[in-house]
Amino acid sequence: MELVLAADPMCSWCYGFGKEMELLLQRHPETSLKIVLGGLRAGATDILDDGGKLFRLHHWAKVEEASGLPFNREGVLARTNFVYDTEPVCRAVVAARVLQPEAEILKVFRAFQHAFYVDALDTTDGAVLADVGSRALTQLGHPVSAEEFLSTWNKRGTIEETAADFAASRAMGVLSFPALFIKEGDTLRMVGQGYAPVDELEAHLSAMVAA
Repeated sequence: MELVLAADPMCSWCYGFGKEMELLLQRHPETSLKIVLGGLRAGATDILDDGGKLFRLHHWAKVEEASGLPFNREGVLARTNFVYDTEPVCRAVVAARVLQPEAEILKVFRAFQHAFYVDALDTTDGAVLADVGSRALTQLGHPVSAEEFLSTWNKRGTIEETAADFAASRAMGVLSFPALFIKEGDTLRMVGQGYAPVDELEAHLSAMVAA
């Protein structure tokens, strides 16, 4: 079975869904997963104000309740002059994919999510992303230095590939993240959009495969 996930590391529901996807892949190790980066707020320039912080905290509480995953609320409240631009972290996932095509990309994706939501790191900063990404790849058995990661992250080819992912997500008809698809030949069939627990995912996928 081949799955395609359209998601953004700085989308809170994608953070919750990441755990469910990892559980699903653990149950079905023969299943392959491709992640298409969504660019939820790619290129945003507005500073996250108090209203924006409260809006996100409201959603984070819902994700935490549904998934059981932790959020560092104090971290987001302490941010000043923070621009919620998701292009840099999406590009970091692409950089990891470029550097190590065989790496378990979901684990790298989740490392960036943990860096933002739990460690409260600035995942719009290239140096921070390079450190997180290089450590994630190294832990997966693909040693990469932070310097090499940052160099790849800055390359025009990586920037263009990230933009291509954003375009692919739109072409897939994705209106909200996460969105999961099953690939059958050259055809993509949508499994669902939004958060779902692993048992629900498995039941839905089994029904689709049987049909």
